[in-house]
Amino acid sequence: MSDTPVTVLGLGDMGTALARALLKAGFRTTVWNRTAAKAEALVPEGALRAATVAEAVEASPLVVVCLLDHDSVRDTLDPVARVLTGKAVANLTSGTPRQAREMAAWAADQGADYLDGGIMAVPPMIATPAAFVLYSGSREVFDAHRAALDALARSEYLGEDAALASLHDIALLSGMYGMFTGILHAYALIRSEDIKATDFAPLLGRWLNAMSGAVAGYAEKIDSGDHARGVVSNLAMQSAGFGHLIEAAEEQGVSPELLSPLGPLMARRVADGHGHEDLSGLVELLRTRP
Repeated sequence: MSDTPVTVLGLGDMGTALARALLKAGFRTTVWNRTAAKAEALVPEGALRAATVAEAVEASPLVVVCLLDHDSVRDTLDPVARVLTGKAVANLTSGTPRQAREMAAWAADQGADYLDGGIMAVPPMIATPAAFVLYSGSREVFDAHRAALDALARSEYLGEDAALASLHDIALLSGMYGMFTGILHAYALIRSEDIKATDFAPLLGRWLNAMSGAVAGYAEKIDSGDHARGVVSNLAMQSAGFGHLIEAAEEQGVSPELLSPLGPLMARRVADGHGHEDLSGLVELLRTRP
């Protein structure tokens, strides 16, 4: 068993998975949940159930927080601010970059060291090679408690700014949901002719894998600002053909609402004189602040 105790606040599906990973790795793990039954269920597995948040925080130098949202974190920790002095807080609750900076400032005011985290996994993936967690904030906390953090998933430290983990988390999820919207639209089209999604899936997977090279290629163009380099299918051509996707969907009785926002952006970029460039140039239209 590890010499360093760890506390887990919040035992939803993800919090429970985190606590179980720590227990399996041999850490003396104290757990708390607003619904006590969820904490009690982990006692036979070796967890120590705390009756109150204050008791849970006092039990360990590292407090892992995994609650519903930013407000629930503050609602839980505000009443026990006095016992956070000298503690390391690793907040793995989903939130925004602004909220991460706010929590870091609040924790500093309480005399606590703060580490923000973004979990890139679903609960069954915790403690498997497929999972990773992004961290930002106190490097001291990250280094001192690396063994416990690595028991949860592969740990990726991004920097001292507490907002960085949340920013990367949201960006990765945005890419995921963008991919999912295209997949769902594709399946809706196929089903409009009573073709089974499972029959179409191998083709779709093969095509998306082939197109995945755009991830690195677009990144290079975006960083350099040169969207005209190495263009294979220019934006003017793509914009002209994009209307067919919307027209075909409507003809097939499929709503184009998952795809349609892209069309006007493409047309605007072409109208601004960038038709010779690549699709990556659309990123220049998405900035809403200098």
